[in-house]
Amino acid sequence: MDAMEISLSGLDVEWKRLEIIAQNLANVNTTRTGDGGAYLPLRLVSGPGETFQQVLSEQRGQGQALGGVAVYGIEPTDSAARRVYEPNHPHAEVDGFVSYPGVNHSEEMTLMIKTARAYEANLVAMAAAQQIYSSALQIGRQS
Repeated sequence: MDAMEISLSGLDVEWKRLEIIAQNLANVNTTRTGDGGAYLPLRLVSGPGETFQQVLSEQRGQGQALGGVAVYGIEPTDSAARRVYEPNHPHAEVDGFVSYPGVNHSEEMTLMIKTARAYEANLVAMAAAQQIYSSALQIGRQS
């Protein structure tokens, strides 16, 4: 993988993370999902595209490059439901409480800003790689 592909894999992962954050924020007041269950806030799990051992392996040829990042999966969080007393709500339990997802709005917004910054960093790295490749082409033309 070259620098542009590594940045592109980072862009893909961070975009998917932003989608999950947006889904959590959109469902902050969802009491029931389409299948009738409670909405569970989600987190995207990501990491390197290959293991550290694979990177250090002596079988790695000179032509092989690093593997970027990858999405490992999307997991529900273990946050507790937020219970609100609303006896007139159609989904209220017998005691008058309604269970809302345990989405922490400030935590989601903080994660969104952090993810947006990571996305921007990948864009900057991609632009720098493009500039380096362009400079190398110009040097090659002058030779």
